Amino acid sequence: MPHSSFCIDPNISVHTDNPDLTPCFQNTILAWIPSIYLWAVLPFYLLYLKHYKRGYIVLSMLSRFKTILGVLLWCVCWADLFFSFHELLQSRTPPPVYFVTPLIVGITMVLATVLIQYERLRGIQSSGVLIIFWFLSVLCAVGPFRSKIIAATAQGQIKDRFRFTTFFSYFALILIELILSCFKENPPFFSPVNSDPNPCPELNSGFLSKMTFWWFTRMAILGYKRPLEDKDLWSLNKDDTSSIIVQQLHKEWDKQKDEWKQLSHLTPPSEAEVLIRDKRQHKEPSFLKALLRTFGPYFLIGSFYKLIQDLLSFVNPQLLSILIGFIKDKDAPSWWGFLIAALMFFSAVLQTIILHQHFQYCFVTGMRLRTGIIGMIYRKSLVITNSAKRSSTVGEIVNLMSVDAQRFMDLVTFLNMLWSAPLQICLALYFLWQTLGPSVLAGVAVMILLIPLNAAIAIKTRAFQVGNMRYKDSRIKLMNEILSGIKVLKLYAWEPSFQEKVLEIRKNELRVLKKAAYLNSLSIFVALTTFAVYVSVDENNILDAEKAFVSLSLFNILRFPLNMLPQVISNLAQTSVSLKRIQQFLSHDELDPNCVETKVVTPGYAITVTNGTFSWAKDINLLVPSGSLVAVVGHVGCGKSSLVSALLGEMEKLEGHVAVKGSVAYVPQQAWIQNATLKDNILFGQQHNEQKYQNVLEACALKTDLEVLPGGDHTEIGEKGINLSGGQRQRVSIARAVFSDADVYLLDDPLSAVDSHVAKHIFDNVIGPEGALKGKTRMLVTHGITFLPQVDHIVVLVDGKISEMGSYQELLKQNGAFAEFLRNYAPDEDIEEDELTSTAVLILLEDEEVLLAEDTLSNHTDLADNEPVTNEVRKQFLRQISVISSEGECPKKMSTRRRVCEKKSAEPPQPQKILTDKLIQAETSETGTVKLTVFWQYMKAVGLVTSLVICFLYACQNAAAIGANVWLSDWTNEPVINGTQRNTSMRVGVYAALGLLQGLLVLISSFILAMGGINAARTLHAALLENKFHTPQSFFDTTPTGRIINRFSKDIYVIDEVIPHTILMFLGTFFTSVSTMLVIISSTPLFAVVIIPLAIIYFFVQRFYVATSRQLKRLESVSRSPIYSHFSETITGASVIRAYGRENSFVCLSDLKVDENQKSYFPSIVSNRWLGVRIELIGNFVVLFAALFAVLGKNSLNAGLVGLSVSYALQVTMSLNWMVRMTSDLESNIVAVERVKEYSETETEAPWIIEDTRPPEDWPTQGEVEFVDYSVRYRKGMDLVLKDLSLRVKGGEKIGIVGRTGAGKSSMTLCLFRILEAVKGEIKIDGVRISEIGLHDLRSKITIIPQDPVLFSGTLKMNLDPFNKYSEDEIWKALELSHLKRFVSSKPNTLEYECSEGGENLSVGQRQLVCLARALLRKTRILVLDEATAAIDLETDDLIQMTIRTQFEDCTVLTIAHRLNTIMDYTRVLVLDKGTIAEFDTPSSLIASRGVFYGMAKDAGLA
Repeated sequence: MPHSSFCIDPNISVHTDNPDLTPCFQNTILAWIPSIYLWAVLPFYLLYLKHYKRGYIVLSMLSRFKTILGVLLWCVCWADLFFSFHELLQSRTPPPVYFVTPLIVGITMVLATVLIQYERLRGIQSSGVLIIFWFLSVLCAVGPFRSKIIAATAQGQIKDRFRFTTFFSYFALILIELILSCFKENPPFFSPVNSDPNPCPELNSGFLSKMTFWWFTRMAILGYKRPLEDKDLWSLNKDDTSSIIVQQLHKEWDKQKDEWKQLSHLTPPSEAEVLIRDKRQHKEPSFLKALLRTFGPYFLIGSFYKLIQDLLSFVNPQLLSILIGFIKDKDAPSWWGFLIAALMFFSAVLQTIILHQHFQYCFVTGMRLRTGIIGMIYRKSLVITNSAKRSSTVGEIVNLMSVDAQRFMDLVTFLNMLWSAPLQICLALYFLWQTLGPSVLAGVAVMILLIPLNAAIAIKTRAFQVGNMRYKDSRIKLMNEILSGIKVLKLYAWEPSFQEKVLEIRKNELRVLKKAAYLNSLSIFVALTTFAVYVSVDENNILDAEKAFVSLSLFNILRFPLNMLPQVISNLAQTSVSLKRIQQFLSHDELDPNCVETKVVTPGYAITVTNGTFSWAKDINLLVPSGSLVAVVGHVGCGKSSLVSALLGEMEKLEGHVAVKGSVAYVPQQAWIQNATLKDNILFGQQHNEQKYQNVLEACALKTDLEVLPGGDHTEIGEKGINLSGGQRQRVSIARAVFSDADVYLLDDPLSAVDSHVAKHIFDNVIGPEGALKGKTRMLVTHGITFLPQVDHIVVLVDGKISEMGSYQELLKQNGAFAEFLRNYAPDEDIEEDELTSTAVLILLEDEEVLLAEDTLSNHTDLADNEPVTNEVRKQFLRQISVISSEGECPKKMSTRRRVCEKKSAEPPQPQKILTDKLIQAETSETGTVKLTVFWQYMKAVGLVTSLVICFLYACQNAAAIGANVWLSDWTNEPVINGTQRNTSMRVGVYAALGLLQGLLVLISSFILAMGGINAARTLHAALLENKFHTPQSFFDTTPTGRIINRFSKDIYVIDEVIPHTILMFLGTFFTSVSTMLVIISSTPLFAVVIIPLAIIYFFVQRFYVATSRQLKRLESVSRSPIYSHFSETITGASVIRAYGRENSFVCLSDLKVDENQKSYFPSIVSNRWLGVRIELIGNFVVLFAALFAVLGKNSLNAGLVGLSVSYALQVTMSLNWMVRMTSDLESNIVAVERVKEYSETETEAPWIIEDTRPPEDWPTQGEVEFVDYSVRYRKGMDLVLKDLSLRVKGGEKIGIVGRTGAGKSSMTLCLFRILEAVKGEIKIDGVRISEIGLHDLRSKITIIPQDPVLFSGTLKMNLDPFNKYSEDEIWKALELSHLKRFVSSKPNTLEYECSEGGENLSVGQRQLVCLARALLRKTRILVLDEATAAIDLETDDLIQMTIRTQFEDCTVLTIAHRLNTIMDYTRVLVLDKGTIAEFDTPSSLIASRGVFYGMAKDAGLA
């Protein structure tokens, strides 16, 4: 047997129509390939198996069969070996190959058999290594199989019978092995019992299923049938859960910290302190190292896949060049072509599978990173010292968790590009150089020059984005103010001025967007320059198909890494900033858990402090006997709360000894309420005990509140306890402490937030000597002097030191600091008490949330319907809250807020469930597919002509691209005469012209699209704004502001920026895909047959994916916000959580929330992989068929056309894939148009101006008001508020309107302004029916001074005169009369003084005076004065009354009075009762007649 060069004989194997391999090659190389593979992989695989622990798998039939077949294979191979020895004995010397090969293969088979069993013991269900091994074996046996059969048929007999038989049995056995190994084994025995109701099928899926993501198909089908819900999601794999990941990361981080500590202690103490400090700054514990050690190994597997994929991506251009060569060579045997086509397909499929494995590893690493970082930050936030916490706001810490963790996640996906992009670029350049020579540099030079250009564009775009965000923020802030004060705008008829302001900001915002659009429409021409240079450099350079299309496909490969690199680098820069921030936060000081001794305490005492010096308090010596009640008093800021913190171990202890015996319960000064049910807030993780629970509720005076709350103690409390009043929150906080049944109670001034009578109740029933806590040790910080006589000891603090201690009597005798304290506080105390009880006092808490005191919330629930103005504050605050959850993400929380808001007195609180359900439906209208009408609406907003033009331009642009490539293919076919091509310059010219035309069309079309998008954004926003200003007040009363703001922020943002970009990508990919199909069909018409089944498969995959992924995205965003809200809640309540020792359960809760979120994120990653593999397979089939038909039609085709169609096919995969993603994005984003449309079409109020019936300019001259049979209700389906009211007020009369709460006083004024429209009857002013004139004509002619003064952020002048109607002198005059002149002229910028949002920088009294100044400026004949209840001090009140008496002497004044003394000198008083007139006469005769009014006057002490 002659050994030719390495056993290959070209005549047998290549240049023939019937190829075969030499027996030598068959028996050596081909037989050894599988063995070489298996032995090479073995060491790595064994290492992997050593670490893989899932218990063993019970011996199954499948496993037995596989093992038996393996043994048989070994026997077959060694039978060959023994046969060779047998021949040797019979002195026929077989070639050495016949000894070596069976030996090697036999040993390998033994190894494979042993592996099958070893894998079973390690719990591997399906082995990738062995599947590949059997596959290779079958592949390598196919050649010999064929040639043996050919040889047998040719010779008509079988030469080597024995080897012939063994070979066929070998082939049969490995084929069966391959088939069997594709099935998976049962799950391992002894694996930890999986209690999961819904485990992730990935764990138990086979190797092939994992490679193609087949295991996900079940969810895709389910998602297609119906929208997915939480219960359909799989639970996370063990390795992805918080508990495991955070634990590993924590361990690594602790190692880093320990290393750092050792390093920083190495410096000898003799050296200056400075050095140590420097050293510390140089070497901080590195969070990066911890991350790398935790997640690095897993990530590297992904990187390894990426490497293989990068190398594979260059196989196809090489195959393309071989294919083109094959087409040119008319004599080549056709099996070459088929082989090339098959190889192209195979390499593409391999690339697809490997690429998506890489992505899966990257995304899962990213997901784990996020889990780990969030977990670390959460755990850290529970142990961080207060001083460290102060250095960063809650918002900043939450940002660490949301923004910075997200950045890591985004970076990890493309991190491999850092090494892979340069690798790809170098390889591409190398191959290009081989194809085109030095002229490549021209194209590359253009590409490289474009990098800084692109970078510059990116920087500029970012600057625009920042500007845009600024405008957006100011617009949303303004909208928020407008919506909060919409009622005032309506009453003053100021809407147009504010609409102008919003549109002004919007104009700037869109201008910036337009600039960004100009930038983005710049485009690239690379290939063009290269070819032009290549042809013109040298006469003899011939552009043929091979060169042209191979280099084109290489340029396509090159484009991706070049575009990605700058992006990855900028991402890296951002992430490094995030890393620093996170590391800094994790390196903050932690509280020392041992600074308070809990075990050993001096006997008989519960709290002892000896020589305690803390950061705020010094030299504290304190002994508190067990079971005593100790009060701590002192002035504001003297360190009372600090003392409590010190006892809790929250305050840094500098020296001394602190001991607290037993468990502690802590009530902070500002109650901390969780977002949970009221019951959970009180139980706080303790076992429920009904009897004890009821007693606690009783003692803390919570029983009455429960009756009021819509769901009793199952009412969901909003974030920060928003739907409870301040006093209720404080009582819940006390109830929590009482229920916890601790040994020591630290109460930090809990009684200041509640009313005095409630405070007394709580002191008597809970804290005091007879209360629920008697016998416990209680330490009460208090300002209330009333309780001091009843306590055992009093500790007086002055400036952080204890100045005196003793009982009440002892301290009084000493006449020291305590006596002085009493003198200071006592007089105020009485006044305070009276005021508290007499009226509902508005308390402005530190959170700047306006809350109503107890009385209003508990006694007047009937207000909600009958009396909107006293209740306005409450509604207001309930609405403001909903801004917090502006995403509308937590419909459950939202519902509570709405429930409180809409609770109708007629309705019993039972149908609570129905309400919540209804609410959720109201908000999330988006499930299922989007209707075509929405697209149609968007097209109309863009403009129909524009839409058509855009589509036409895209078609042209693709036509130009095809034209350029067809021209190129035609050029490459131009015959070569004397080594040169003719007409080169003409060819280049046309190619360049077509290229430029394409570039130009891209520019124009993307620009027109951007303009169309901006146009649409402008019209949609304008319509929304217009409608919202014309919407009646009732809409704002029932809709949370958050929901409306959401339309203005999130949805408008999507319409501004997301939709145009998505449409651009969609159109691009759509037309590219279509043009590819056209090109392939035109060059090989047969392709049309294949397109139809491929298109059908494509369509199905796309529908399945879109339905599933859209719902997964929604679930993900709904489950994301609870993580952050829970976190910010934890930060604010950290001291409470620590005091009660509940850190661990909160950590578990946080982990649970993160896992919930990742549970929906994980399938959404996999859905992308699933889609990718399937779509790319379709793309690979396109490549296969394009190549196949090219081979079939080889005789009629020229090389240029084949190059054209196959190079197009190679690109199509990417655009098909993106097209599905873009469709899905477009569908989820176009919903924004629907939501904006929905709110642009709500019903509107009457027109502002009716031209035909405009009243004369000076109307009303008299100011005479007449009600005729007037009835009115708030909203449809509610009771009448005013019933058949008839009265007449003469011009210039002063009328006081009084009545109990809910009698309809405020409604009467609202009717004058037509905020409420009549049910029947009418109102006439000076004989004109107000229902017949425009709203603005009416409202601008009456003036109101509203109850709660609303100011807008802007200058003072704008707040007085938004339309610039009056001169400066008039304004100053008004200010003087309203007693504001001194205040305003003392400010440096006088009238231009900036009021902050809601007028926060003016006192409430000053705001009230500003409203008075507005009224003085307008000076109309009718003035309505809605008296402020409690927000105002007596002094301001007198000023206002005086001004009104003098300035509005000849006007008609209607006053809604709460303090009767203001109206005792009015002309007449109207007493309303339940919407009807009870009495109407002069004050003196009403008092004489001893009716309703007399009773009220008597109560007020005026009669």
